[in-house]
Amino acid sequence: MLKKKRGKMNKFKSISKAIISVTFIFSFVLTSTAAFSEIVGRLSVHWSPKHHSAKHAQIFADEVNKRAKGKLKIEVYPSKQLFGIREVMGAVTSGAVELGGIVGVVSFPPINKNFNVASFPGLFNSWEQQRGFFQNSPKGKEIWGELTKKTNSTLVMYNPVGPVMTFSSAKELTGIDAMKGLKARRLLKSEEPMWDALGANRVSLPTGEVYTSLQTGMIDTINSPPGSIEAYSWWEFLKYAQKPYQYYADAYIMANSTWFNSLSPDLQKIIMDVGKEIGKRSTDLIMDTGESTLKKFQERGGVVTTLSGAEKAKFDKLMKDEVMPAMAKMIDADALEAAQAYAKSN
Repeated sequence: MLKKKRGKMNKFKSISKAIISVTFIFSFVLTSTAAFSEIVGRLSVHWSPKHHSAKHAQIFADEVNKRAKGKLKIEVYPSKQLFGIREVMGAVTSGAVELGGIVGVVSFPPINKNFNVASFPGLFNSWEQQRGFFQNSPKGKEIWGELTKKTNSTLVMYNPVGPVMTFSSAKELTGIDAMKGLKARRLLKSEEPMWDALGANRVSLPTGEVYTSLQTGMIDTINSPPGSIEAYSWWEFLKYAQKPYQYYADAYIMANSTWFNSLSPDLQKIIMDVGKEIGKRSTDLIMDTGESTLKKFQERGGVVTTLSGAEKAKFDKLMKDEVMPAMAKMIDADALEAAQAYAKSN
């Protein structure tokens, strides 16, 4: 009888061990699967999917996902599905999203006013020169370092929105005198000196409200990269344009640093490698993209005026005598002097 009980107990122990073993294996498989399951990084951009920068943000995400082979997935949310142009930097900083499409001249000056050198008229003559100031010069590196520290962000990719020029639905922009009395959209604080000097009435609007405001007549004039008037269909209302280009509006894909630093070194390398490759492609194509849009704009009946001769001289004088001094007040003197010195020597 005792042997029979012991036999039953041994059998029970064997079954229990088997159950424990199976449970352990199952738990291990679940843990291993969870450990290997893809990490998701949400990339919030305000750009329409048709916008040059949105297209390259998607190309970046697709290529990262391809190389990560299931370890990481970047999901792109365009058209401010998550956050708008003015909110996305704060979302990246807080970790509300892992990555964001950041327009520097919009997001950075409220954090460090010296980034206003990026929209100082005629200061930099190329993307490379502007980026070089912030990445290579002592003062520029100081500004950039403070920005990334305060925003807890890491630069992943350059993704420019384009050179900025003026468009209007009201009348042909034959010169600076034509701007007087126009209802101009103001996105940046640094735009105020120019609109004030031109005698335009400014209205502060985020990107998402421009279409309706043009439609209703709340505004009739904007400063914009050419590609944006096509991507957002603003050219349904805008009929006139004026060059010269005023400044180079750069944009970036920035990652929340806490999230980025939590990734394995191989995933970090994939992100940075892809960012460098696609960022170069985006930069190389942006000028042609803008000019292509202007060509289509003209084919739709739009009129592009390139100031020259006496009108260009009047424009340059206005910039020098009124706009630049007013903008200089928005920037520390040593930062502006450093940017001017860098631009002159590079």
